This record gives sequence, structure tokens and C-alpha cells, in this order.
Amino acid sequence: MKGDRVEIVVDAGDSTRTYEVVATRAGRRVETAVRRGVVEVSEVTRSGTVVRTARFMATRVLALVEQPVPRDDERAEEQAQERAAGARAAQG
Repeated sequence: MKGDRVEIVVDAGDSTRTYEVVATRAGRRVETAVRRGVVEVSEVTRSGTVVRTARFMATRVLALVEQPVPRDDERAEEQAQERAAGARAAQG
């Protein structure tokens, strides 16, 4: 889904580097896989065609953070909770 992103934090010897793979267009998603000591993060189309891939040695990856974009039903639920919290704060 457009907006999905994966952050990869990699050990670069004396420091760390952060890379980000983002689903850049509508209908695309980001998939992760760990195979044979390699972490692959790919942007994939609806039909399953890989658009771009980032590969890292698994021993060097410190963190892999998947950040999906909130879906419409989740947004509606969050907004309802925020409104309820705001109403309680206004009353008391």
C-alpha cells in the first residue's frame, strides 16, 4: 500500500546507517525476506513484480522496522477514540 515503509539500521563499523524502502505508488507494497544470511527488502507491484530491492548482510542488520500506513478502518477507529478522549477532557 502506498506509504508503507521499512527502516533498516545497519552496522557500518564505527557508526550505524539507516536506510528506508518506501512503497512509492498506489498499489505497491514492501516485502521483507531473510534468506541465506541476507536480508532483502523489496518494493513490489500488485501483480508481484519487484520494482526495487535492497539487500543487506543479516549479521550487520541491527534493526528492521516495518511501518505500515494506517488503513481507512484503523484511521476511523483512531479518530473516534481521539474524539472520545477530547470529550472526556472537556467535561472534566
